[in-house]
Amino acid sequence: MIAKLAGLVDSVAEDRLVVDVGGVGYLVFASARTLRTLPRPGEQVVLFIETHVREDHIHLYGFIDTAERDWFKLLTTVQGVGARVALAILSALAPSVLVQAIGAGDAKAIAGAQGVGAKLAGRIASELKEKVGGLAVGGPAPKGAGDPADGAASDAISALVNLNYRREEAYGAVARARQALGPEAPVEALIRAGLKELVS
Repeated sequence: MIAKLAGLVDSVAEDRLVVDVGGVGYLVFASARTLRTLPRPGEQVVLFIETHVREDHIHLYGFIDTAERDWFKLLTTVQGVGARVALAILSALAPSVLVQAIGAGDAKAIAGAQGVGAKLAGRIASELKEKVGGLAVGGPAPKGAGDPADGAASDAISALVNLNYRREEAYGAVARARQALGPEAPVEALIRAGLKELVS
């Protein structure tokens, strides 16, 4: 069972990469988040691996940090969430945002991932709500997918709560707004976008 690969980035495709380890190329499937953080081809990379062994194949799924790998394993415990769907969710939502979305029961944010319908998103939010406390949220998130509870986002959440929205609703709305506007969005823009999310 392969748990970690350290080697050179050989090539990168839309949903996978090849890691050259001592002249052997390992095909590794990965989320968009992990692929965005890779060094250039020919440079050193370390990936945490989840190995899936089936009768007809052996697939390697690679992650830039252990938080994303742990989330992948947890997501695939939900009925209807296979490896590809789990990667799609992790491509759309950084671990920090996923924690907030599930903690707030925000199925709408999860449903934004490719291949995830409203019913499946609701099941994920419901089944995993009690399990998210023990999971790490990972390192720096990619642009647009940071933790919604810091800086301007925190102020935007407080403003929405002061407008009599529940804190859970405010978290989810600001998380989606920040995904759309990026982590540098000012508080005023986050409040306006968050209000649009709440009334839509």
